[in-house]
Amino acid sequence: MDKTVKLNLFCYFLVFFLFPSSITVSLSKTTKSNPFSPKSSLTRYWHKQIINNHPIPTFILSKASPLPPIQFSLYTKLASNHSLSSHISSFCSSANLLCFLDTTTTITASPSLKDSNFAVYDNKHFSNYGSNRLNGVDMFKNYSENINFASSGFIKYSSGSTGHHEGFSSYATDANVGSSNFTSYANDGTGGSGEFSSYLPRVNVPDLRFTTYTSNGNNHPLSFKSYVDDTNSGNQQFVNYARNGNRVPVGFSSYGDTSNVVGSTFSHYAELANAGNDSFKGYSSNANNPKNEFRSYGGGGGNAGSDTFVSYRDRANSGTDSFMSYGRKANSGRSVFVNYGKSFNPGSDSFREYGKGSTGQHTGFSVYSLNSTFKEYSKTGVTFSQYTKAGSNEGLMKASGDLVNKWSEPVKFFREKMLKKGTVMMMPDIVDKMPRRAFLPRAITSKLPFATDKLSDVKEVFQARDDSVLERVLSNTLSECERAPSPGETKRCVGSIEDMVDFAVSVLGHDVVVRTTENVKGSKNKVMIGEVKGVNGGKLTKSVSCHQSLYPYLMYYCHSVPKVRVYVAEILDVSTKEKINTGVAICHIDTSSWSPGHGAFIALGSGPGRIEVCHWIFENDMTWTTAD
Repeated sequence: MDKTVKLNLFCYFLVFFLFPSSITVSLSKTTKSNPFSPKSSLTRYWHKQIINNHPIPTFILSKASPLPPIQFSLYTKLASNHSLSSHISSFCSSANLLCFLDTTTTITASPSLKDSNFAVYDNKHFSNYGSNRLNGVDMFKNYSENINFASSGFIKYSSGSTGHHEGFSSYATDANVGSSNFTSYANDGTGGSGEFSSYLPRVNVPDLRFTTYTSNGNNHPLSFKSYVDDTNSGNQQFVNYARNGNRVPVGFSSYGDTSNVVGSTFSHYAELANAGNDSFKGYSSNANNPKNEFRSYGGGGGNAGSDTFVSYRDRANSGTDSFMSYGRKANSGRSVFVNYGKSFNPGSDSFREYGKGSTGQHTGFSVYSLNSTFKEYSKTGVTFSQYTKAGSNEGLMKASGDLVNKWSEPVKFFREKMLKKGTVMMMPDIVDKMPRRAFLPRAITSKLPFATDKLSDVKEVFQARDDSVLERVLSNTLSECERAPSPGETKRCVGSIEDMVDFAVSVLGHDVVVRTTENVKGSKNKVMIGEVKGVNGGKLTKSVSCHQSLYPYLMYYCHSVPKVRVYVAEILDVSTKEKINTGVAICHIDTSSWSPGHGAFIALGSGPGRIEVCHWIFENDMTWTTAD
């Protein structure tokens, strides 16, 4: 047993024998809250740092580490000795962490030549599955739904098949992290089809890779419907997709709709293909800052290819697209851009060697947006119709009426005047989409590496493989935590409640209170505002707001927010007028330093410094203020 634990237990039993009466009264409570547990330690630290008589809130205490004292001591020692990675599985389980450990099963071959119907199936890897099948249908329904980490790999799936159909329906819906790797999928396949419907919707971090997908295929059409819609911060890679294929049409409908910062990379897509036909409908529509890169797409000697972009990035907020060597050296190719880039805030597009060296290439731009650069572009076969020039607002959507950008969620932001008794308003979706995790005690987090220049050490602790989803999760959070603060902002990422308390106290002083919205009732519905109370009498104040970040242990991004007013409001049922919730709202009075493209201005129709902007504190987010 660790020496520290021995000493603590000795002291505990010494107190028991010297003062038995004081212990007997609370003996039953002691079994529930051991004085040497992280929760007990946290409670003592709370009352040491915060000078008012407010008890530690239940919603804060519920996030404390569940580690029992002996395990707490053990894992602290392992972290100090840099040997925690050898016990990472038990550590993640005991500490209630999210470590994305590889627990997938690999199915190496089809058990029979019968059709397969996968329903309610989680985290499987398919290797050489369905190869050389003659006809037949494999269906994936309700696959890996509502789980934290949906991981699947398809290697040599349906390779060399004839007339084989694959259907992916409701795949990894509402998962937190979705990772799929399609390698050598349907290569050398003839006939049949593949359909992706409702693939990875509402996933927090989608990570999809299509490598040599249907390469050398012959008339094996693929369709993507409702693909990675409503997702957040993901990445798709299409490498050698449909390369050297013969009549392999690919259709993307509602691709990345209403997504947030989703990136796609198309490299050597449909290269050397014959009569390839790709259509993008509703691609990155209503999205926030989509980033797409097309390299060597459809070129390299391809013959009679056809690409159509309809409603591409329509009503999106900003965005960046790069077309490099697109259709280069193609023969009789055709590309049509219809309603391309009609965004609220114009993005940036770059065309380099687009159609260069092609023969009989036709490219048409209809209602194409501004902020585009063309370098070494094919000088023949290009037509521009209703092209939006710089300085013109023609073709751009206005942030009003029914055309409000979906990502901005008009109900997410509102004006301060709405916080009055009797007001009926829509409540946004305030449900926490992050996986359930616990904080770690500071005694452990202080011994763990946490920096981008120590990423290899961080990966070693959590056994994150190179180029894995977990590596990207770690890297993204570290980068965001190390980002320079905005003007006037003070920020810090905290992985323990002790660190959060210290940061709040450093900004606001020791007499502080933390609040959050009580529950999620009323979410996505019309509600009525009941009694409203302004914190600190509704006076202008500053607060510390804390928002979750995705990391193996519970991590919050906390930052000071000056010049705000904070309100606590009763949330009533519109029909019964009964109280169903207590909401906490924060109103940012000074928005002068905000970006003109901020979703609040898109939703409310104004600009920086011209209006105040209010929003609710969502589930598991919180705001700190000085006590009343």
